[in-house]
Amino acid sequence: MDAFLQAFGLVFNVETLLVITGSAIFGLFVGALPGLTATMATALLVPVTFYMAPIPAIAAIISCTAMAITAGDLPGTLLRIPGTPASAAYVEDSYRMAQKGQAGLAIGIGVIGSVLGGLFGFVFLMFTAPALAKFALGFSSFEYFWLAVLGLSCAALISSGGMAKGALSLLLGLFIAQVGLDPLMGSQRFTFGLTELAGGISFIPAMIGMFALAEIMRAGRTGAPAIIQDNSRNPFKGTLKVLWKYRKNQIRGSIIGSLIGALPGVGGDLAAWVTYTLAKKTSKTPELFGKGHPEGLVEAGATNNAALSASWIPAMVFGIPGDAVTAIAVGVLVMKGLDPGPQLLTVHPENFYAVMLVFVIANILMLPLGYVAARTARWIFEVPRALLNAAILLFCIVGSFSINNTMFGVGIMLVLGIVAYVLERRQFAIAPIILGIVLGPLVETNFTTSMIITSGNFAGFFGRPIAGVLGAATIIIWGLAIFGTIRRTMIERAERKSQALPMALGRAKPLGRADP
Repeated sequence: MDAFLQAFGLVFNVETLLVITGSAIFGLFVGALPGLTATMATALLVPVTFYMAPIPAIAAIISCTAMAITAGDLPGTLLRIPGTPASAAYVEDSYRMAQKGQAGLAIGIGVIGSVLGGLFGFVFLMFTAPALAKFALGFSSFEYFWLAVLGLSCAALISSGGMAKGALSLLLGLFIAQVGLDPLMGSQRFTFGLTELAGGISFIPAMIGMFALAEIMRAGRTGAPAIIQDNSRNPFKGTLKVLWKYRKNQIRGSIIGSLIGALPGVGGDLAAWVTYTLAKKTSKTPELFGKGHPEGLVEAGATNNAALSASWIPAMVFGIPGDAVTAIAVGVLVMKGLDPGPQLLTVHPENFYAVMLVFVIANILMLPLGYVAARTARWIFEVPRALLNAAILLFCIVGSFSINNTMFGVGIMLVLGIVAYVLERRQFAIAPIILGIVLGPLVETNFTTSMIITSGNFAGFFGRPIAGVLGAATIIIWGLAIFGTIRRTMIERAERKSQALPMALGRAKPLGRADP
């Protein structure tokens, strides 16, 4: 109790509260801009934290990250430009809702669902941090391989173009992830002598090109308006009703997000895809997914922020960052003399509880700032489509250029944007390509590491209990999906034959001859 009271004093003072508010506004601004990410917003704040006390410094990182990830859903809803790989899982539904005139509802579900998921992740973090972090440390390359494969499988199984086209899109994303240096041997692959390709293809320009540029090209070709109508003058209207209707999805997404988010190196990107797939598979109306249905948006949105909160478990308890943002946060903690690890809970428990309180404030602050963002976002509907496309293209170029400060990123964005436009014309899903680029290195590194450990014996992937369960679950899911596809194809073929037979008999009957 003494430690908690000390933490209360560290957080609830003028300096820390001003830092939290200012960082949240900054994260909202950066996250809402197409092509700019939460990691970029956090990195830009690091030099400012040099002049802050330890708790305000880490509070700036936490509040900026939470707000930027939530704000990343704004360009996804309004412009079909996902702010994070996780939001790419449900960008089709949120964008279609906006086209139906439900932009405010989609944004409201994202904001309030993220707040609830983030608060659940906070409670989860408070009571299970040491135990869950110890469990996560028990994961080896075998478990991470199967977990990544399971996430990739989800992308292929739920793609709008069908499982076959989804699998081909996923393979294309995995191929793009192979470009660059081999993670273990250091040899170059598919670089074609270009120095820029040695570092691989970043998912940021790829995501910008495949979603934003492709959308510009499609809108320019069809001349369709960006939004049919707008209900964002009262953005949260009907949101609580929808969240209550899909409360089971909200709770399930928060739990799964907290569990997967606690695994180092996985985070919310994989968790959102898993829960979106689960929502579609267990829904009574799976045919509505990808067409502006809020069910998957509720579950995956809750997962996003719950995983964000839980990703701090290995970072705070063991000093092991789970993603780029927590890696930056660990660096700030070390810089301020608050070495993350078990001693943070034993020697300085007040600092640990202070970080937890910052989580609560940052999530609650999303409600008023998210409401203001949703209200002001309606101005984008009044911009002529030609000017809007020009502004989006400008942001695309800036976002792609800012990755390495070279025009090579812009070239990647242009090439992959054209590829995505052609693929979408052929009903290929784009989201599995992005997930393949993001999770490809994780799959490859853990596969090759595991094969080295087992001396090439693939049976070793099932030798550990958790790995065996994950591997069996992945194989069963793929088996059921393939069996279901074959069965549906055979039924459809039989129905076509049964319908074609009477027509053929009718055409074959001789004219002028009476039936017996």
